[in-house]
Amino acid sequence: MPVLALDEGTTNAKAVVFDEKPQVLGMASFEFPQYYPRSGWVEHNPEEIWEAQIMAAKEALKRARIEPNEIAAIGVTNQRETTILWRKDGKPIYNAIVWQCRRTAEMVEEIKKEYGEMIREKTGLIPDSYFSAPKIKWIFQNVPKAQELARKGELMFGTVDSYLIYRLTGEHVTDSSNASRTMLFDIRRGKWDDELLELFSVPEEILPEVKDSSEIYGYTKIFGSEIPVAGDAGDQQASLFGQACMERGMVKVTYGTGNFLLANTGDMKRTENLLSTVAWSIRGKITYALEGSVFITGAALKWLRDSLKIISSYEETEEMGRQGKEGIYFVPAFSGLGAPYWDQYARGLIIGITRDTGREDIVRSALESIAYLTRDVVEEMRKEIDIREIRVDGGATSNRFLMQFQADILGIPIVRSEIREVTALGAAYLAGMAVDIWKDEEEIAAKWRERDRFVPNMDGGERERKYLGWKRAVKRAMNWAREVY
Repeated sequence: MPVLALDEGTTNAKAVVFDEKPQVLGMASFEFPQYYPRSGWVEHNPEEIWEAQIMAAKEALKRARIEPNEIAAIGVTNQRETTILWRKDGKPIYNAIVWQCRRTAEMVEEIKKEYGEMIREKTGLIPDSYFSAPKIKWIFQNVPKAQELARKGELMFGTVDSYLIYRLTGEHVTDSSNASRTMLFDIRRGKWDDELLELFSVPEEILPEVKDSSEIYGYTKIFGSEIPVAGDAGDQQASLFGQACMERGMVKVTYGTGNFLLANTGDMKRTENLLSTVAWSIRGKITYALEGSVFITGAALKWLRDSLKIISSYEETEEMGRQGKEGIYFVPAFSGLGAPYWDQYARGLIIGITRDTGREDIVRSALESIAYLTRDVVEEMRKEIDIREIRVDGGATSNRFLMQFQADILGIPIVRSEIREVTALGAAYLAGMAVDIWKDEEEIAAKWRERDRFVPNMDGGERERKYLGWKRAVKRAMNWAREVY
């Protein structure tokens, strides 16, 4: 029987129907608005997310020519860390504060001074405004009705998965992969942590119940037939699962609004500049991962399209990248820099511009920045694991210029899977396992197929020269906002 995956991202809500093989039977996607109330602030309207997601699901079923009663289960995957507080009737009390939002940067800097190591030890996370806890605290400090509703027991918190599952089933739940991104969850014990809740002034009563990533959470009738909602994982963990990175040391990169690199470590591992996170939990067993989060990659191309009007479509960037001249570096630190720098005050720059610089050169520098930022994280991962190849997914992987440059600047083969929508596929696998469509991780791993690979052909000396130029550019971008203000 088919499985429906709801893949709720940062800029669009997607739905994909898979069969057991797995093949894509139908897919649909709808964008929703982005809101920027102040410099560095990013918000979504939760109702618009919900509406876009339901429209996508209905359209995907229509394109698949599948009736709702034929769907075996629904899996959910989502943009992580984005924070929503809502009433029991499902109505949000404030816009969703998006993972990219920097409004809590100063709050986190103060907390980190005294509690940074404690937070790192319990959560595996490097304190940053990226995560959910400071966003919740900000809402309690700035939305008066939040505290009143919490006192009355009428308020709920969740990342976007929780919100969608609640609207679908009425159950207030999340899974451990999403919980591990809140900065409130002890990933060793697999529980919400009292000390962290007190630190961020978060009442435990508003938190969702933490479940496995693959189990039946409840049932929805919103599509006209009762369907179990049975899989849940943050988008990057779902991608790791969809890429069948079931063995320790396997690495994937998802190219989206940002770039996210995850390495399956089995047990919990820790490095100085990467995050330790829950990959998934199945049948009560937690699998861990190392993660490097790059905040802005695909979003830089969106900026070139929507704000600067340098490009009219993403598809044209491949040829423009080939035509562009080398030597320009674009550091897209629009909302600071994530791993391995963790600089909330870094800001974007383009350096190396001369009088004859054209738009193709800027586009090339934007594409190259995606590859350089990815290498920054890979260099950190190499301290713990031997990386022999990287499985990739996401929209930008269709750009062959970028994929070849990525292989060249890393010196590692880049492998694209046969199925492009691996994030949605991971959610579908998790849901399908809960209702016995697929038996276990071993069966799923056997289904993975390589589409093509990009082998490095750049001279080692040239590779290091280019990368040295990148590091010089990053150094100039770091700490910029703190120095100015």
